Amino acid sequence: MAEVVLTGIDKHFGDTHAVKGVDLSIGDGEFVVLLGPTGAGKTTLLRLIAGLERPDAGRITIAGRDVATEAPAGRDVAFVFQQYSLYPHLSVYENLAFPLKSPARRMEKDEIDRRVREVAKMVRIDHKLENRSTRLSGGEMQRVAIGRALVRRPAIYLMDEPLSSLDAKLRGELRLELKRIQRDLGSTLLYVTHDQIEAMTMADRIGILSEGRLVQVGTPREIYADPANLHVAARLGQPHINLLPDGLLPGAAAPKGTKTVGARTEHIEIVAGETPNAEIDWIEHLGDQNHLHIRVREHRLVTLADPYLEVKPGDRIALRYRNPLYFGADGQRLT
Repeated sequence: MAEVVLTGIDKHFGDTHAVKGVDLSIGDGEFVVLLGPTGAGKTTLLRLIAGLERPDAGRITIAGRDVATEAPAGRDVAFVFQQYSLYPHLSVYENLAFPLKSPARRMEKDEIDRRVREVAKMVRIDHKLENRSTRLSGGEMQRVAIGRALVRRPAIYLMDEPLSSLDAKLRGELRLELKRIQRDLGSTLLYVTHDQIEAMTMADRIGILSEGRLVQVGTPREIYADPANLHVAARLGQPHINLLPDGLLPGAAAPKGTKTVGARTEHIEIVAGETPNAEIDWIEHLGDQNHLHIRVREHRLVTLADPYLEVKPGDRIALRYRNPLYFGADGQRLT
């Protein structure tokens, strides 16, 4: 494994400025997730590291080696794409072994067999080794695609939304397995997603991308609790953060210059015995919790509530802030 460093990376596609001055260091053995919407520049950054694209400016080093002039094959990276990209005419065993049969590697047959079986067991596909890839489920095909990258043992694994096409249950299972595998191998991994749950549960650090810029990098807790601006605050949290005008609810002494108050569910308190200032529009019953959709004057917000709280649509309740986030007119965080 190896440290990967991006310095001042810029990339244009015609008139589109896809990546804008990105600086990022990925430590040896670290799991870093790039989070952002479609068009933020996430996949472009992966392709630049892999050598599938060339930066217009900036420097990329892997294990201290400048790889700007190296071909993709010489960079020692493994790429897992969103689609499975398996060879349909080959068995699972042959798909896993394929990257190891390159003339450049010159691996002995026994070593290839040992590594394939070891990785197949790791991704829990060892019972399907003789099956054709076309006879696998979606989850099994994605395990093979991930396993085909793992057998390489490269300097860094690059993964471009590899779980996005799976159903929710499989996504949850593979999310846990991928983190377990990364931890067991001590591998360096850069993972791209637009799914905040994947980012929060797997990452050592998260990088938030917006319109080609790396806006903030930090641990999942830092990104969630201490966002740099409104864009970052809106990327994490379920339900989404409520963005409300200053002075809408009591309980907060906003700093000078506050334009917007960011209130996550833990920042909104339902208070008994006080004069009501809000009305419940409707309730989403989710079993272990309820989403309350609330109207405060002309503004609407969503918060979580105990499922045993006896409220119904149309009820008037009292709300107050508890340590919310504050943002200025430019969208930047105020403290």
